Amino acid sequence: MGKRIISQNRGKGTPTYTAPSHKYKAEIKHIPFKNEAVAAKIVDIVHDPVRNSPIALVKLPNGEEVFSLAVEGVGTGDWIYSGEKVEISAGNTTYLKEIPEGTPICNIEGIPGDGGKFVRSSGTFALVVSREEDKVIVQMPSGKLKWFHPLCKATIGVVAGGGRVDKPFIKAGKKFYKMRSKATKWPRVRGVAMCAVYHPFGGGKHQHVGRPKTIGRNAPPGRKVGSIAARRTGVRR
Repeated sequence: MGKRIISQNRGKGTPTYTAPSHKYKAEIKHIPFKNEAVAAKIVDIVHDPVRNSPIALVKLPNGEEVFSLAVEGVGTGDWIYSGEKVEISAGNTTYLKEIPEGTPICNIEGIPGDGGKFVRSSGTFALVVSREEDKVIVQMPSGKLKWFHPLCKATIGVVAGGGRVDKPFIKAGKKFYKMRSKATKWPRVRGVAMCAVYHPFGGGKHQHVGRPKTIGRNAPPGRKVGSIAARRTGVRR
């Protein structure tokens, strides 16, 4: 019997495929506010292994220190504000209904109060396209238009850490440690390069799949490889 394929090992939950969550700093959310704006001072800019962008350690008026997503243009010693009526400047957080059209934003809430779910990767930003009474239309980094509830919060500015993908890794070891911090096995061997006992696509006199790559959703784990439950196949014309 051959070894288990990657999808089977991942489902088993071995340390190779488990995220090192004990190294993660904190869950990043918006600074909460109610009636009045909350002023927070940036104490430090630190690295978080779970994300590609730096995060800011901020100190609240009550002395509590929390982590916030850092944006371009802010640094240690700066003040950021979170509230309904705040200045439209980098680092401040407010409701989408208060942000003018054409303003770059990040860390957008999916539903009011969830702390921020969208546009959190380094160097990314979205644009407020239009504001209506019951929704705010935002252009996402992909170019897609998406509407949000007007009471969803967002941070003004571009997520810090832009240009990260422009720097090459140079060494395979650096890429290995980066992928390990995200619970991703790397390097990953192609199925067609394996022996027949190790993968459904393995074997043969040359590297080819030898069977349809489209597989049903209810296939057993040892066969569930390729285009799983694909809606369509073939070249788009």
